[in-house]
Amino acid sequence: MLSRKRPLRRRARLLAGAALVALPLVLFPGAAGATAAVPSAAASAGGWNEDDCAPAARHPRPVVLVHGTGANGTVNWLGLAPYLADRGYCVYSFDYGMLPGVPILGGLGPMEESADQLAEFVDEVLAETGAREVDLVGHSQGGVLPRYYLKHHQGAAGKVNALVGIAPNTNGTTLAGLTRLLDVFPGLEDAIAAGAPALAQQVAGSDFMTALNSGGYTVPGVTYTVIATRYDEIVTPYRSQFIDEPGVRNVLLQDLCPIDFSEHATIGLLSRVAFHETANALDPAGAERTDCGDLLG
Repeated sequence: MLSRKRPLRRRARLLAGAALVALPLVLFPGAAGATAAVPSAAASAGGWNEDDCAPAARHPRPVVLVHGTGANGTVNWLGLAPYLADRGYCVYSFDYGMLPGVPILGGLGPMEESADQLAEFVDEVLAETGAREVDLVGHSQGGVLPRYYLKHHQGAAGKVNALVGIAPNTNGTTLAGLTRLLDVFPGLEDAIAAGAPALAQQVAGSDFMTALNSGGYTVPGVTYTVIATRYDEIVTPYRSQFIDEPGVRNVLLQDLCPIDFSEHATIGLLSRVAFHETANALDPAGAERTDCGDLLG
């Protein structure tokens, strides 16, 4: 009997190690690249995180970008940040959820602590720009972390006008069924939670997700938009990303452009259709139709 248990334990340990390494590196966007202090040289060169940006009359609210799991505040936004900056927005991004000894990959630490970091950064942006409110745009974990901030930080809702979630893990994820391994191999979930807490917190049905969504998904005074893709292989099922509450705008990318085949990473990194719809969500009064023509825009 012992001889049968030992291989299983070794296998569980191997799976746990593989999960800790492979999930952020392979499954989540932006898991490679250099991280620098914000504002970083790379980000400033792209037109965002600029110290002297003054919000224009047309876009009076600065935009704070919240990256996804295994990403950072530069790599995740190499496409969307310049896109918004070119359209007159003051755009800011930052790193959160960094673990000791892991300087490149963010969004791995406890999400409660990451929400504290988001709160601090929002306050810094408001102080820097003199604006009264910000708009938040998040990809993957970055689309759900602000909801924790809005629900659990006093006064947060008064500092935020809109939240745009791009492929957000609104209800956690089944990871295309891979999370069933947590039931098959005892100790695997604890090992993942110990090494990278945010990974375990984002599993569908986790204590974190259950508590976050209890009592409603939204808070009064904030406008919510969710942009999802049917080809999402990370936050599954993809329709679990939508928020079924009054006033929330849920957008399926392929309803706007059937030939946009963006999956979880590319909807946040490359999809000009998603970028255009994000801009529409930030400026509803100036919104323009989003379609396949935006693939070239």
